[in-house]
Amino acid sequence: MLNEFKKHIQNQFPELSKNKFLLACSGGLDSVVLAHLCAQCGFDFLLAHCNFKLRGNESDEDERFVRQLAKRLGKTVCVKQFKTQEYVNKKSISIQMAARELRYEWFEGLMLQNNIKTLVTAHHADDNLETFIINLSRGTGIKGLTGIPSRTRYIARPLLPFTRIQILEFAKKEAIEWREDRSNLETKYLRNKIRHEIVPVLKELHPTFLTNFTETQEFLKQISDIADNHIDQLKKDIFQENGDVIRIKIESLQSLHPLKAYMHALFGAYGFTEWEDVQQLLTAMSGKEVRSRTHRLVKDRDSLLLTSITDDLNKEFQIKEEDTEIQIPISLKISTVNLIEAVGPNILYVDKETLKYPLVLRKWRKGDYFYPLGMQGRKKLSKFFKDEKIDVISKEKQWLLCSDNKIVWVVGKRADDRFKITHRTKNILKIKVN
Repeated sequence: MLNEFKKHIQNQFPELSKNKFLLACSGGLDSVVLAHLCAQCGFDFLLAHCNFKLRGNESDEDERFVRQLAKRLGKTVCVKQFKTQEYVNKKSISIQMAARELRYEWFEGLMLQNNIKTLVTAHHADDNLETFIINLSRGTGIKGLTGIPSRTRYIARPLLPFTRIQILEFAKKEAIEWREDRSNLETKYLRNKIRHEIVPVLKELHPTFLTNFTETQEFLKQISDIADNHIDQLKKDIFQENGDVIRIKIESLQSLHPLKAYMHALFGAYGFTEWEDVQQLLTAMSGKEVRSRTHRLVKDRDSLLLTSITDDLNKEFQIKEEDTEIQIPISLKISTVNLIEAVGPNILYVDKETLKYPLVLRKWRKGDYFYPLGMQGRKKLSKFFKDEKIDVISKEKQWLLCSDNKIVWVVGKRADDRFKITHRTKNILKIKVN
């Protein structure tokens, strides 16, 4: 196995032989064998062990074992003891999720402190099969069926091509000791149930089941890569970016078949999961929307608008009389001038005496109206937006400058007639968007 491991590192992870890395070690068979393999290859690495304090004395014995392992290998070990149960209670999440969040936050901090770019974990081929079954049971797209990637961001998984049997045989041959976590035998956890009750039956069906599965999964990864390349090109063709808003023509989407699969591929990365609702947007009324946790898709006439969710729709920002310049929520400079100088959409001149402080910057609300400069009478802001062909997202991003609950300026677009400069004006106030 050592020679196979060396060849695999040379072909897929050459950086591990050149740079120091962090190796996550629980004390169990897989991570201990990985530590021995890396040591025998002469790699430069630190061991990192998490003591989650969940199994009493057994957790402490695991920690002692990893410390002794580090001494035998001549490596530095970093150990962190966590108050995992307190974290579970505080966050109201599962123990497994809590342990994951705690360890990866700590790993990232360790890497930063030690100027390390790569974390190495001991996931192997059997882990990949278990993950495949878990994802299949929950429902997934092709990404979920491709299993655990060999590398993601800063994590490298060099044991993925090797089976649990290969790892166990290597440990016995090299007389390697490891710690057994008794909780791994409990079938109340989904992964353990799959490991002990389902995978053995699958392996009985065919003697080379795991090898066949690994080859099939590699084909799936290649197909997934082809699909990703196609979707990336499609996004370049039909996603029209304008600032932080992406416009997608509905006609372009409706020409795609099978439509539901394309919608999943195009919008899944933005957190959407309600695909029937997303598809129905194509024929919905303007203004209808679907939200994920982080993004929203809005129907706007002949297009869908994709944007991230912001929380400032109901916020108000006050400008006091002594303020001459602000940066939040937008950059405004306010000054008293003697003459109307430069003009443009981002500059407003008003009669200072018509204003009442504090001025307020806010977003538009249903029922808002103003008196557009140069027009007779008032106009609903919604009608103004419609006439100006301003889309739903742009309306929500539009700032209004107000005085005493009256709109002074639809910022950058139209001033209100009630605050204009006249022959009676004594003090001219210039407001400029920087």
